[in-house]
Amino acid sequence: MGSPQRPPLAHVFRGTFVHSSASAPMEILHGHLLGVDESGTIVFLEQTDQQEQLARKWGFKTSDIRELSNHEFFMPGMVDTHIHAPQYSFAGTRVDLPLLQWLTTYTFPTEAKYKDSDFAEEVYTRVVRRTLKNGTTTACYFATIYTDTSLLLAEIIDKFGQRAFVGKVCMDMNDNVPQYKETTEDSVQEAERFVKELLEKKYPRVQPVITPRFGPSCTEDLLCALGDLAQACDLHVQSHISENEEELKLVENMFPAYQNYTELYDKNKLLTSKTVMAHACYLSEEELKLFSLRGAAISHCPNSNFSLRSGVLNVQKVLKHNVKLGLGTDVAGGYSASMLDAIRKTMMASNSLQINKENETGVTLEEAFQLATLGGSQALGLDDVIGNFEVGKEFDALLINTKASDSPFDLFSADNFEDTLQKFLYLGDDRNISEVYVAGKQVVPFSSSV
Repeated sequence: MGSPQRPPLAHVFRGTFVHSSASAPMEILHGHLLGVDESGTIVFLEQTDQQEQLARKWGFKTSDIRELSNHEFFMPGMVDTHIHAPQYSFAGTRVDLPLLQWLTTYTFPTEAKYKDSDFAEEVYTRVVRRTLKNGTTTACYFATIYTDTSLLLAEIIDKFGQRAFVGKVCMDMNDNVPQYKETTEDSVQEAERFVKELLEKKYPRVQPVITPRFGPSCTEDLLCALGDLAQACDLHVQSHISENEEELKLVENMFPAYQNYTELYDKNKLLTSKTVMAHACYLSEEELKLFSLRGAAISHCPNSNFSLRSGVLNVQKVLKHNVKLGLGTDVAGGYSASMLDAIRKTMMASNSLQINKENETGVTLEEAFQLATLGGSQALGLDDVIGNFEVGKEFDALLINTKASDSPFDLFSADNFEDTLQKFLYLGDDRNISEVYVAGKQVVPFSSSV
């Protein structure tokens, strides 16, 4: 009896692959073959001397192999663990105030406009296009308090083929901009409706996430109800924590019964192994231990932390406590929607801690690359599905062309591959990202149907 016929492969690539693994922040695999089946799953990653055996086993011909040029390589898609989709309309402007004044003056009035579905559709379409073009294959989005346009964001993400979590924002406290808040009851009911309707859509790669905005915009009743909902439906949770010192004082005054900010979330069932909290600049040792114990993750958003002058997260300290850590753009507190910018600002934040003698060693570029890819997948609980090119994971990948016709950097004959790779990570942009794949499907360049 012959072996059963395998279905044909969707892709076979031959060339260089760069990714992170459990044992190394960056592995450069030259001369490798990678195969992707029709479901978008990676079925092999082997050295090219295995080509004959692989071809026999998987039934592909030499003519099926796509050969990368020596100035191209694949890297995993990047994971943005914290981004505010509605704020994209003013990204790159208005970073002249600290957090709480910034929210009141710019953010809440802007987010209040998202009741209007035409306005929401334009901005949400653009932010999904922009992030995909910049190599964000997975994003964890905050939307607004409006359920229907938050569902619209999920629909747009699905149409473009991005992988995402989408959160309808919940907030029942907002004295400064009273038109932008909900009653506690409405907030809970709408969160339930959002979750129910989004799950009923059965989008293959878009999931709901419970999203209390942050401590100061929620009553204890709301936090408690959202914790119950997250637990009952086994859902992911996202929020903000310890972003700036003024916010910390506010939380202390509002919730005196809790020992610290982390306990506020923890006691209300919002600190779980499916939680990602943005910023965390001022967490104590005790709080980091609780994060580690619960398996909760932190999203490091250095652009925003610098731009709003909030603080500097000590990445080394977080990792020493064994807390899961990814990177976020935090648009529009962070002015760039590119995860390459998040990598660069992570290096700057680390350097600033070393300059101030707070750390003896800094984050390496390889480690920042790991945080933007595998680290992000771990923070969002997706590391069994994405994050690197391990067999059995889905092929979320970027094809990088370091000699793109309008590349923003120059290569020289003395540059080896490591030099070229570093130049891309420090100087490259969407012009060097020639193709983007999510679960084996090419999503950039965009098809005419989106």
